[in-house]
Order: sequence, then structure tokens, then C-alpha cells
Amino acid sequence: MANPSLPFTLLLITLCAHFIAIEGATFEIRNQCSFTVWAAASPGGGRRLDPGQSWPIDVPTGTTMARIWGRTNCNFDSGSSGSCETGDCNGLLECQGWGKPPRTLAEYALKDLDFYDISLIEGFNLPMVFTPTAGNGDLCRALTCNADINGQCPTQLQVPGGCQGPCTVFQTDQYCCPGPAAQTCGPTDYSQFFKDRCPDAYSYPKDDASAGKFACPSGTNYRVTFCP
Repeated sequence: MANPSLPFTLLLITLCAHFIAIEGATFEIRNQCSFTVWAAASPGGGRRLDPGQSWPIDVPTGTTMARIWGRTNCNFDSGSSGSCETGDCNGLLECQGWGKPPRTLAEYALKDLDFYDISLIEGFNLPMVFTPTAGNGDLCRALTCNADINGQCPTQLQVPGGCQGPCTVFQTDQYCCPGPAAQTCGPTDYSQFFKDRCPDAYSYPKDDASAGKFACPSGTNYRVTFCP
């Protein structure tokens, strides 16, 4: 005789599996600058944020190689097409892809643990704090990059609105650390410029020793703040 409760049991199992699959984190992206910032997120898209505004995005567990950044001095038409001085994303308000340097990057991956960092490898355009909204300890804490890097940027790295990373400018193994070169890749005068001002952040591709990825328990929520 068929068990009448079986379909209901299967439904509960399906629903539970569904909610487990979509469990992840909420990222609140907040603009505390005195000017408009056009936030970008991959995944997530993009949003204009006037001073004091914020934008929440929900990201499922299993998302990797994700990033959030701010775009500056943007102009978009009624069709949401245009351009930005820094952080431009293929001329689209709703960002698709990883965007264009220079930009201060908040990077993360949501796995069994959430790994997150601030990266200046592709340069800097806005001060940033990337923080878990709960949690504490050496590996689950706020990461800060709040220095005047644009105002102090080395001449060779200066561009309107930002400070480029040396790999973007010079495109050499010394700064980009590709393939076999990664084995001997080390800090440079340019990476030290970024590290001195933002010790929490990645300053070159192999900067794991001093800026290794921080981690929080899965299910933690986060806030990315421009101009903290």
C-alpha cells in the first residue's frame, strides 16, 4: 500500500535542498563619499549611489571569483549606457564582467568558509572598508584601505581619478607574475607604495604572506563602504 505521506516528505526534502543551495550572504554596498559613486558588483550588476545611499545584494553559496568596486565620474544616458572615468564596466550601468582598472576591489568567494580581501593589484580609485557585519577574530575582521593614494600616487602610475597598478602600466613579468614567473615574484617599490598605505590589502599578485585571504563562517553578511 502506498504511503500517503511520501509526496509530502519528498516536497520537504526538495524545499530543504533548495534553501540550502541558495543560502549565502547579503552584501550591503554603502556610499559615504561626499560625491556620487556608481557601485559595481560581479555578480550583481550596478547601481548609482548618491552620498549616504546603500544597495544590498544577495549572493548564493558557491559563488567564487566575485568582486565589488566603485566607479567614479560616470555619465549614463536614458538607456543606461555611457562611461566612467574609473572602474568602467563596458559602458554599462548594469555591470557585466570585471570592469576596467584602476579601482579598489573587494573580492570574495563563498564556500564552506567565506574568503574575502581588498586588492590594489589593479590600482586604486576610492577608499574602502570591507567588513563582516558579525564575527570577530584575526581572520574574520574589518579590512581597511583609507589612505590618500590618489594624492600620493607615483607619477608613472597616475591617471585621471585614480592610481594604476604597475602590471596594468608596464605589463612585465616583474609586476604581473604570470606562469613560471610567479615562483620568483616578489614585492617591488610600487607594491611597497600600496602596502605602506594599506597593509590589509593585496599589493601584488603573490602578496599572500602579508595579505592572505581572510575568512568568516559561511552565512556571514558583509558591508563594503566607500569613503569610510
